[in-house]
Amino acid sequence: MKLLKQILDFYLNSSIHVALSCYALVRITFHFFHIQYDEPMAMFVFFGTIVGYNFVKYDALVRVKRKPVGNQLKIIAVLSFISVILVGYYFFHLKRITQIVSVGIFAITALYTLPFFPNRKNARNWAGVKIYIVALCWVGATLVLPYINAEIPFTANFFIKCIQRFVLVFVLILVFEILDLANDDPHLKTVPQTIGVKKTKILGFSLLVPFWVLGILSFTLHDLIINLIMVLTLMLFILFANTNRSKYYTSFWVESVPIFWWLMIAFL
Repeated sequence: MKLLKQILDFYLNSSIHVALSCYALVRITFHFFHIQYDEPMAMFVFFGTIVGYNFVKYDALVRVKRKPVGNQLKIIAVLSFISVILVGYYFFHLKRITQIVSVGIFAITALYTLPFFPNRKNARNWAGVKIYIVALCWVGATLVLPYINAEIPFTANFFIKCIQRFVLVFVLILVFEILDLANDDPHLKTVPQTIGVKKTKILGFSLLVPFWVLGILSFTLHDLIINLIMVLTLMLFILFANTNRSKYYTSFWVESVPIFWWLMIAFL
């Protein structure tokens, strides 16, 4: 049992799970826009997520706090290094415009982590903006990049899907912020810190309703039913979220929502 927990912890701490969530959203983008499976694009996002998230999580730990590096962190560093190589490999298989936009997303990630401006904290610590930066990066990586790499003309449907994807990621982060309420710096001004847990849950419920309704404009009946199941599942996660929940509640179960969504679309 202890070994299984160690494997699970490594799986989560190394950002493989969140990378699978992003990969799943890329596959969902392929499905909604009828894009043939594009391996370089999907794997670029998968390995790019591992690199980006591990950079965000462990840069300050090693560079600023200078804490001793344990065995697990060393393995994660090796995994991240291999992922950097694979990101570079798949990067050169993308269209030029996709490469340019991906560099922009990476720049936002770097801004989120590193204090580029004198006497200013990194964007991760800017009051009230963290949730928007993360949501925009997810929309860019999992929807905009696959779309422009497929060289599809921009339509109203594309912008509707961007809004939906932003709302979905925003709501997922709300659950994280509820569980992290007791540990987050008050100066971050997260949504639960600003309006309280109860109103944050109401906000999450309220956003998921138009998320599903907008799908009526472009989804098939099959997709609408699956989306409804996904929305109801996420609503339950919001309903039962509280500061006493285990870290696995969000880091595994909540982040599994995009994966379950993709699997339902693929196999139901």
